[in-house]
Amino acid sequence: MTVAPLLTEEELDALRKFDTCMIANAIESFNVRLRNTGFADASVRCMFEDAPPMVGYAATARLRGGEPPIGGGTFRDRADFWNTILAVPAPRILVLEDLDDPPGRGAFVGDMHAAILKGLGCIGYVTNGAVRELPSVRKMGIQLFAGSVAVSHAYAHIFEIGTTISVGGMEVRPGDLLHGDRHGVLTVPAEIAANVPAIADRLQQAEQRIIDFCRSKNFSVPKLREVMKTLS
Repeated sequence: MTVAPLLTEEELDALRKFDTCMIANAIESFNVRLRNTGFADASVRCMFEDAPPMVGYAATARLRGGEPPIGGGTFRDRADFWNTILAVPAPRILVLEDLDDPPGRGAFVGDMHAAILKGLGCIGYVTNGAVRELPSVRKMGIQLFAGSVAVSHAYAHIFEIGTTISVGGMEVRPGDLLHGDRHGVLTVPAEIAANVPAIADRLQQAEQRIIDFCRSKNFSVPKLREVMKTLS
C-alpha cells in the first residue's frame, strides 16, 4: 500500500477551514490533474450536511450486498479487514465501492459498524452504496457519504481489501487524502496537499472582493472586468 506523505495536525486543520468547493478551486490552480477528475459525482451525497469539513486518509475495499458471499461467511469476524484499516494513518476514512447493480441493496455501515469504525480511528465513511441507522451514526460523530439509504444490511460483505477503487467516478487509492463536506468529497493530491490551504485562502479573499463589489453601488461591467482579474 502506498500512503500519501503525512500532513501535520496543523496542516490538516488548515484544510478543515475551507469548504470542499474552495479546496477544489485551489487544487485546479496547481494543474496536477484534469478538472473533471478527483471528485465524486452527484450520485454520492453527504448525509450530515451541517457537519464541519471531513479530512482524512482512505482505507479501501469493495462491497457486495445483494447476494450471499461465495464462502457463506458474514461480516462478523474480519480481523484482516480491520487491520488493513489500522494500517492507514489517522484520521481514517473508510471508502467502499459497492459492486451491486444497482448499488445499495444492502447497507454495510449502520450503528454497529459505525461504532467499530470509531474504535478504529475513522472519522467518516464514503460509498456509492447505502447507509442506514443515521441518527445513531450521527451521534457517534461519523460523517457519511453514500448513494442511498437502505433499511437492511442484506448480504453486505467485504472483499478485495486495500485496492484501488472507484466511487461516484472518483478513483481512490489506499492512503489517499480526502476532503468532504455538504458539497461532496474529493481527493487531495499528496504532492500539493500542504500548499493547498494558502492558495485556498488567497482565492477565497479574491472571490469575496468580487462578491462585495457586485453588491456595491459602484458596480458596472467595465469595473467588473477589472475586478475579475484578481482571480487570475
